[in-house]
This record gives sequence, C-alpha cells and structure tokens, in this order.
Amino acid sequence: MKIEDLIKQPEGRRLEFKENLSSKIDLCKTIVAFANDAGGEIYIGIKDNPRKVTGIDEDKLLQLEEKIINIIHDGCSPAILPEIFFKNYQGRHIIVVKIFQGNNPPYHLKNKGIEKGTYIRVGSSNRLANQEIIEELQRKKQNISFDALPVYEKEFNQLEWYDFKRQYEEITGEELSIPTLTKFNLIVKEQNREFPVNAFVLLSSDRLRTQLFPYAKIECARFKGTVPGDFIDQKTIDLPVSFQPEEAYQFVLRHISKGAKYEGVYRKDRWEYPIIAIREVIRNAVIHRDYALKGKDIKIAIFDDKIEITSPGKLLPTIDFDEMEAGQSDIRNKTLAPVFKKLGIIEQWGNGLRLIYDELKNYPDIDFVWSEPGLAFRASFIKKNYKAEQESRPITTDYDQKPSDIAGSLQPTADDYGRLRTITDDYEQLEIEEKKLLLYLLDNEKISRKEAVNILNIGKSKTFDILNGLLKQNFLIRKGKGRSTYYTLKKREENE
Repeated sequence: MKIEDLIKQPEGRRLEFKENLSSKIDLCKTIVAFANDAGGEIYIGIKDNPRKVTGIDEDKLLQLEEKIINIIHDGCSPAILPEIFFKNYQGRHIIVVKIFQGNNPPYHLKNKGIEKGTYIRVGSSNRLANQEIIEELQRKKQNISFDALPVYEKEFNQLEWYDFKRQYEEITGEELSIPTLTKFNLIVKEQNREFPVNAFVLLSSDRLRTQLFPYAKIECARFKGTVPGDFIDQKTIDLPVSFQPEEAYQFVLRHISKGAKYEGVYRKDRWEYPIIAIREVIRNAVIHRDYALKGKDIKIAIFDDKIEITSPGKLLPTIDFDEMEAGQSDIRNKTLAPVFKKLGIIEQWGNGLRLIYDELKNYPDIDFVWSEPGLAFRASFIKKNYKAEQESRPITTDYDQKPSDIAGSLQPTADDYGRLRTITDDYEQLEIEEKKLLLYLLDNEKISRKEAVNILNIGKSKTFDILNGLLKQNFLIRKGKGRSTYYTLKKREENE
C-alpha cells in the first residue's frame, strides 16, 4: 500500500504508527501482541494524532534499525525476528517494522514472564492477556483446539445425547454409533474409560453442558428503533449447538419483511435483507465462536435500520472479510467443524464467505460492515437508504393520499409489530401487503376495496387476492355487496 493511502488508515489490529522510539516498553508490547495474533506493521516516523509524516533523519536510520533489533532481542521472548526496511515519502524517511504471526506463542515481555507480560492486540490497543487467553495461545502452539479437550466430570456412557443422535440420524440416514463418535474424535479413551470432549458436551442435551458452558447460547432481540433499549421481542436459544443456527435464523426471518413485485403475471418475493448471507453469518458465528471465553454469548440484534450478529472471539488471523470472494477457509473448532459439515450446517470449506459475497451483490441497498469490538467479531447488515425512507414516510398516516404518494411508504416499523401482535401471534409470517391493510384497519373501522387498492397500489385483481387471503386466514369479515363491499377487522376473541 502506498504511504499516501496508508496514512489515511486508522490504527488497528495489524497497524500502528509511532513518531519516534520514546518508549521501549510500548514498542515491545506491540511487538509481542502482533506476534501472538495476526502479525502487523509498525511505521516509525508517522505521528498518529494528528496523523502526520514527521520522518526520521536519514543519518539516523541505520542506528535506529540496530536499536530496534536490540530492543526486540532484549525485551521479547521467545525470539521474534522482525523484517525492517525503509520508505521515503516526499523526502521524509520512515522505518517499517514488520512482525509475522509467530508459531511459538505465548510471546511475552522477557522481564515480566508469561503471566504478567503476555499481550494481545485488541483493535488498536495492546491488552494484557488473562489466563484464558494464555491457555488458548498455548493450545495454539500445540495445534490443539479447545473443543477437543477431554471433559472428566462425566464418563461418556453417563452423558445424555439422544437429541443429537436423533438429529444426526434423521439428517444423514446413518447410525450414530460409538465407532462413529470415535471417528469424529468426540470421545477419548483413557485408562480403559471413555470420556467426552468439549465438543461432544456442547452437542449434548446433558445438564453438564449448561454447567460447563452456560454462555454457549444465542441471545436474540428485536429492538424498537435504531439503538439498543426497548425491545419488542427477544429469545434465548439455549439448545445443543447443532440446533442453534436454525433457531436463530428463524428468529431473524420472523422479524424482517418479505415484499413482492410482479413481473407480468408472475410474483417474485424478495426479503428486505440478504437472508442467505445472514444464514451463513449465523452459522459461522456458532461454529467459529471461541467457546473458551467465559461469560460471552452470541448476540443477534435486529433494529429498524440494521441487523448485527456478534460472536465471541476475534476473526481468525488467516481470514479477511474484505476478500470474501477468495474462498478463504480456517477453523477454530476443529472437532465441531466436521460434525457440522456432516449435518449440512456448513458446506464445502471456504464456500460460506463466497456465498455471502455473491448474495450481497443482489442487495446494493445493503451495506455489509464487519468490526472487532473487544474480543469479538461483529457482522452488520445496514440499510443504506433508511434515513431517506424515514424522511419520506408521512408523520401521520393519511390514507387519502394519491396511490403514487402512498405506495411503499407504509413499510411496517417496530411500533407496528407491537400493534399487530394484538390481533395475531403469527404476525411475522404475514406478507408486507397484508400487514399494511391490517395496520390500516387497526386505525379505522372499515376498509373498502377502493381504499385497499389505493393503499397497496398493485392493481385491483392482486389487491382482491390479498383481501381474500386475509378472509381465509380469519382476519377479516366481508360486509355489503357489489361496490358497497367493505371489510372489518375480526377481533382476536372472535378468532378464538
């Protein structure tokens, strides 16, 4: 990347700017944090705030290079071998210190030891690693994933796993036998006794799962408005992890709209968000979350203007969401992943990100943004035109407007969902046109066919089909005849 482009970038997980070497300890913290994570580059001679290329005197470049090498050698352990080179920008000299992802973690400050000197990169800062992170770094060195560790609280034959067995056999048509469990590395044998591993406990319905992993759940919420606060619906998904993705996906579908447009005589449905991409992000959140992090669960938040999916654990160093089309693949939970693949929850390795990329191309009105808040990964689907839509939406609902003015302006909002709940528990399954008519009837005693046509602006025959559909679903009562026909809302107590 050219320097003129680089200096426009914010400091982050793989990038840091320093005006000079005023603090040896800060340099060492950044070095070990980069080595423990995805690697990174330090640019010396660029002031961070305000961002400015100050440069290094040319006659001091070699002296500073040697000083940096000595600081890293004396202050960091195990040994870290940097790549150091110089760049020139508009006559000013810059030193670049490139640190590669290490294969011998945990890297730490030599004089502090592992427990008090191990640092990790969180955003643009260096954070002292706690015991959980240190243990994860040690497992990383041994190429052991957390989900593969044995659980000694119960032997395998004491574990309740019927739901997982039923799910597996229904989907695959194969028997889930002990040899199959062994092949999946879900049980280990020690001293003639068989024990489950963490992955098997997470897949089980046993009480031990909630005791050891009370945080291995998904918290879903549909908030009112555009920021967290009042919610109109919420759900805690505390099931075996192989059941969680589908439950969470269905929650999202219940709280987003599916519109329709007609091409000739054919109807084409379209969700307001790219549901294939959302499904893949939810699946990734479950399979790639860091189950070793205590007290952190997956969160799915639905707002009027966006959907956010947050999963514990930073993005794996080898994955870059800015290059989704490249078909990248890496696995945090190496024991769970083959099981999920067998169940069809995840597809061919590296295919998930490509599916997200392809689906987003069909939704130019949706921004896909990813970030790493703390020790978590967040994917957001944001409506680009939300503010414009709100500005064009009437402050009061005037159903005497012209059809051209009213069409498309009555998209149900968070408030509307709460109102629809007063007449049906299945309000999420209604089509958007059905919701518009029901919302009108919640504010008015009756609706004529002409009024319905004006509200929906999709033609008489299609409007009449929707009215007849609401009659069949027992929402409306038809009264009058011919041109005098009108419809009233059937009360919930009458439905029951």
